Amino acid sequence: MRRSTSGRRGRSNRDLKSPSPAAIIRRVIARYLRNLSTGRLILWCYFIWYLVVLVRYFDPSPQVWATSFGLCAIIGFALYINTTRSGPQRVLIGFWPTVRLFMMPLCVSSFAAMVKGRGFVLIFSPDWREIAAAVGLCAGLWLARYLARRRD
Repeated sequence: MRRSTSGRRGRSNRDLKSPSPAAIIRRVIARYLRNLSTGRLILWCYFIWYLVVLVRYFDPSPQVWATSFGLCAIIGFALYINTTRSGPQRVLIGFWPTVRLFMMPLCVSSFAAMVKGRGFVLIFSPDWREIAAAVGLCAGLWLARYLARRRD
C-alpha cells in the first residue's frame, strides 16, 4: 500500500463518496418538478392523454403517419412564422417552444386518425378505464410536482 506524507493510507476512487446515478436522476427530476410551471404541467397532461390513446389505438398505417407528419410540417411552420415573424419585430423563442409548435399538429392529426369511428366524444374514450388511466397519470404528475415543491 502506498502511504501519504501524513502516514495515512492513500484513498482509492471507490472510497470517495459520490452519488449514485439513481440519486443524481432523482435530484434532476425533483428539480425539474419544482421548477415546472402550471402551463407546462398542463401541456404534459395533454401529452399524457395523447400517449394513453396512442398506446391503446396505435395505427401502423404509413398513410396515417405520412399525413400527420405532413400536417405537422405545414401547420408547424405556419405557427412558427405566426409566432416569430408576424409582428413588427422578430421574436426569438427557445428550442422546446419551437418543438411544441410542431408537435401539436402532429399529435392532433394522428389522434384524430386513430380515434376515428371508435366512439370517442371529443377527446373522451368510450371506455372509462382509458379516461381513468389518463386522469390518474395526470393527477400523479400534479401530486409529484406538489410534493417536490413542498420539500423546499
